[in-house]
Amino acid sequence: MTNATPASPLPSADLRELLAQRLRHLEPATLDLVDESHLHAGHAGAQGGARHFRVRIMSKQFEGLGTLARHRLVYDCVRDLMPHPIHALAIEAITPQTEGLS
Repeated sequence: MTNATPASPLPSADLRELLAQRLRHLEPATLDLVDESHLHAGHAGAQGGARHFRVRIMSKQFEGLGTLARHRLVYDCVRDLMPHPIHALAIEAITPQTEGLS
């Protein structure tokens, strides 16, 4: 099954809220979402209104997991939003213990 490009993309603020809602499943202590779509204007992946986001999420659920496993948990929460309306997601997934190290 492929994701079709919607006729009218969600406004950035609505998509940002939907993304935040999905990531609440990971019980984040902190969650920062930045829409970086303006940095990718003209990029093939941005055609049709697909957005680029940067997420910084801190969760105890990441404890004991490597970077790849942490990213998989994040992607599992938003899988149906990719590749449209979200084309790209830059992830920084940390634990409360690693916060002081970054």
